[in-house]
Amino acid sequence: MFVSKLPPKPDFDLLAAAAPASADRRTFVLALIGNLICSWSNNESLFIYVLMILLRTDEAAAAVVFATLNTTRARLDLIQRLAKIKITDKALARSLAALIERFSESTRVRNELNHCMFIFDSKGAITHTQSMRLMETRSSLKFGDIKALDENRLQEMLQTTREMTKINREIWDLLPRLEAHVCGGEQPSVPRDAA
Repeated sequence: MFVSKLPPKPDFDLLAAAAPASADRRTFVLALIGNLICSWSNNESLFIYVLMILLRTDEAAAAVVFATLNTTRARLDLIQRLAKIKITDKALARSLAALIERFSESTRVRNELNHCMFIFDSKGAITHTQSMRLMETRSSLKFGDIKALDENRLQEMLQTTREMTKINREIWDLLPRLEAHVCGGEQPSVPRDAA
């Protein structure tokens, strides 16, 4: 006899009837996720300017390079490699490396929330996330960790968003220092028709 391995289909009518009672918390959770992802995206985009400076090119060309590399890891690897050959000021190199390291840590939390399935209880509240990653060990293959979306996890999301706000400010502060160091005070040449 065939036994389905699928989970039971949710009772959508029951969920719809119960959802208004959990709407405030659900809205709060979704706003936290949205703020975290928006902050992360803004920070990642700032690395276009780091590339622009390290490549001594204009914004459009740096954006082309950035967009051509289709993962955050590839973009950061390029920046780190360029930094090794372009930045001779050790303190400046350490500042950039520290920002990249902190950004990479925030990327872990962002990826966790951006690439998961959200699990709802019978009242329509988001209670857990299930990672969409395969977890492979020597002896087994497991589909995604399930984590509670409890108060501790919400606090971690808030802290990560606060950290990304700090990272954003620090990247903005680093850009003129990096430009002065790499370009020696001169502006990268920009073709007339590109401006």
